[in-house]
Amino acid sequence: MPGVVVLPEGGWRRARAAITAWPGYAPTPLRALPEVAEALGLDCVWLKDEAERFGLGSFKALGGAYAVAGVLARVLARTGVANAASAADLESGRFATATAGITVTCATDGNHGRSVAWGARRFGARCVIFVHPGVTSNRRAAMEAFGAQVREVPGNYDDSVRAAEAAARDSGWHIVSDTSWPGYTEVPREVMQGYRLMAEEALDAIPAPPTHVLVQGGVGGVAAAVSVALRARRTGARLVVVEPERAACLLASAEAGAPTTVAGELDTIMAGLACGEPSLLAWQELERAAFAFMAIPDEACIAAMRHLAWRGEPVVAGESGAAGLAALALAGRDGTAREMLGLQKDSRVLVFSTEGSTDQDLYQALVSRVAVDRGGPSPLLVADPLHPVQERRPA
Repeated sequence: MPGVVVLPEGGWRRARAAITAWPGYAPTPLRALPEVAEALGLDCVWLKDEAERFGLGSFKALGGAYAVAGVLARVLARTGVANAASAADLESGRFATATAGITVTCATDGNHGRSVAWGARRFGARCVIFVHPGVTSNRRAAMEAFGAQVREVPGNYDDSVRAAEAAARDSGWHIVSDTSWPGYTEVPREVMQGYRLMAEEALDAIPAPPTHVLVQGGVGGVAAAVSVALRARRTGARLVVVEPERAACLLASAEAGAPTTVAGELDTIMAGLACGEPSLLAWQELERAAFAFMAIPDEACIAAMRHLAWRGEPVVAGESGAAGLAALALAGRDGTAREMLGLQKDSRVLVFSTEGSTDQDLYQALVSRVAVDRGGPSPLLVADPLHPVQERRPA
């Protein structure tokens, strides 16, 4: 929406200062993919690799934990315990008695809940995470390892969001959601400010400004954060938002010209992107700034995972993490999509591998299903398009 400031610069500066001061902070790698650029007839392709972020395996570590600290600081101020408790204050245990009585909660497909659980343990709060039946046992165990209580509710991700909201309302808990809705925007805005650090790191490291940026959708939070970073630097890059074809709520919203819900099981291997309802804040940014939206099939994502795992310098990318590269490969081999996106021989493309192997058993099963000999050509780069590309410009 024109005039709406989704992520204020002051909030971004606070998030950057806080997160970069955390123990163990380091920018994640920006990796060149020259074989992809050559095969697709592009100048260069760069991949931001989030597999090792704070040891949590995804960019989500930047958002959920940062927002937990903000929630706890506000509760302590409201109750007269501390006026401006910093993350370092919380982590030191200085206010442990007070924070032990605070419960944070959220819904998750895995990665956001892991970040919230990590933040709750670091800062001394209780944590309850709501999941739907499709969240794997390994991802649940990762949250429980940080002390979170994991509760399963029927339905899909969006149903678990509603369950977390109801539980928080009934029990006096505090929601730390990465999606937003009318009346609930402060915490998701903090989450997105954390996500922006990933984009800023990539833009700091890339040798020349990108002409195209492909980023994962989901509820839209990370895509909106990347969009804000691109606009702040006036790069002029074309932002392409990528979703699973079975959970493409942002593409549906672009087609309708308004936030649109996709119902059903949202059955996709890209678990972190299996979201049927756009975030209000994210949509306010993406409806004006995204250049295009794409929906891709699961098979394309698996091919991208395998390519990254088999290349000379392997990159571990999970099912959601490989989506941007998968979309680029499909668009780069599809004449219509290539023309629509303006992909040319001088194009410089940035993609984000937003997660590593967050479920090791699933990851190994997928990358070990060898469709070609290990030393042969990559299925990502030589196969015919696996599915017609669904693509729309914003309405």
